[in-house]
Amino acid sequence: MKSRTLKQNKVNIITLGCSKNLVDSEVLSGQLRANEIAVTHENEKFDHNIVVVNTCGFIDKAKEESINTILEQVSYKEAGRLDKVYVTGCLSERYRGDLAKEIPEVDAWFGTLELPFILKELNADFKKELLGERMLSTPKHYAYLKISEGCNRTCSFCAIPLMRGGHVSKTIEEIVTEAKHLVKNGVKEVMLIAQELTYYGLDIYKKRMLPDLMRHLSDVPGLEWIRLHYAYPSKFPMEILDVMKERDNICNYLDMPLQHCSDPMLKAMKRQITKAEMYDLISAIRDKVPNMALRTTMITGFPGETRDDVEELKSFLEEIRFERVGIFTYSHEENTSAHDLEDTLSSEEKESRAQEIMEVQQEISYEKNQELIGREFKVLVDKIEAGRYIARTEYDSVEVDNEVIIHTDEDLPVGDFVQVKITKAFDYDLEAELA
Repeated sequence: MKSRTLKQNKVNIITLGCSKNLVDSEVLSGQLRANEIAVTHENEKFDHNIVVVNTCGFIDKAKEESINTILEQVSYKEAGRLDKVYVTGCLSERYRGDLAKEIPEVDAWFGTLELPFILKELNADFKKELLGERMLSTPKHYAYLKISEGCNRTCSFCAIPLMRGGHVSKTIEEIVTEAKHLVKNGVKEVMLIAQELTYYGLDIYKKRMLPDLMRHLSDVPGLEWIRLHYAYPSKFPMEILDVMKERDNICNYLDMPLQHCSDPMLKAMKRQITKAEMYDLISAIRDKVPNMALRTTMITGFPGETRDDVEELKSFLEEIRFERVGIFTYSHEENTSAHDLEDTLSSEEKESRAQEIMEVQQEISYEKNQELIGREFKVLVDKIEAGRYIARTEYDSVEVDNEVIIHTDEDLPVGDFVQVKITKAFDYDLEAELA
């Protein structure tokens, strides 16, 4: 069937995977718009004729979702609803040779760091003067702020360095400029993201510079919340906590993926830390910032994990009582050092273990939330959903953490901060009234 041709191209970008991918899509959108090319993100109107699929290649489920999305867009092209389908991102970076053979209908494949080549394909020029400017796909009051690319760690389960390369920091000046652009466009909260936040600056400044960056960002007028995501526990720079204590607009929130607590598992995962060291680190963090909300992620089903390891992990959660926890099941990643380890557990057993561990955390989360009833908090109104206002405290990040449902007859503008009093608490959500 002959494809349709529009008078003017319109590009739709579909983003899969993590917030780092989302930022890449926003940068691409900003560049296209600066080239006077119509662009949209995850367009439901289907008035576009070109699609760019920004893929994720992190774990099996993400790969499957990416491939299914590519095939769906190809089917639209074959039906004459699209003129071009392009693919970028982590899956394309890692498997483009094989994918190009399997899905020849895709017009071109691009890696994670090939933005200028995508623009050239779309008859657009890469505009260096757009440093820090991008077209947000999030609500305008919050944004992700990527401070570095890639990772130098050698965790045995992780393929990110294969897809994103080694660690490359942006300069403090670049990041502050971007933050100022974001605030100018209405952003009140930024979430600092990187594959490894605490490594920031080692490559260009020859020392860990995250605390200095935090101070510079804290000085940006209008930036009311700064949140830290993905801090590696080994050789954690404690000065981060000093900055948190001295700056009111840095959230008492830390996302620090630990992945496991059993020493045999930590060694097999090449995490460069022991269980005892993790206990000491968490104790030191809570001593310095007593009201810190600690979020972590764990992996279950790693090759060699025993029932004892699972019980140890459950006990660890009961002792530490993290505010937020996410659980992943292990999947083999090609060319990682753990790939050739024998996988002795079925996917059903892995899922069963994940559920078992999350039930422990669910009870902890419920108990911690019950303790909040009657307390007052400053919250950020994120959205209106089913006639209700949905907000977050400084202890909760977007999409992954608790939400606060506000009951009121007053009009609350989305993106505003309000003071509320918690009236009810559940496993993962809170209800509140205006204070």
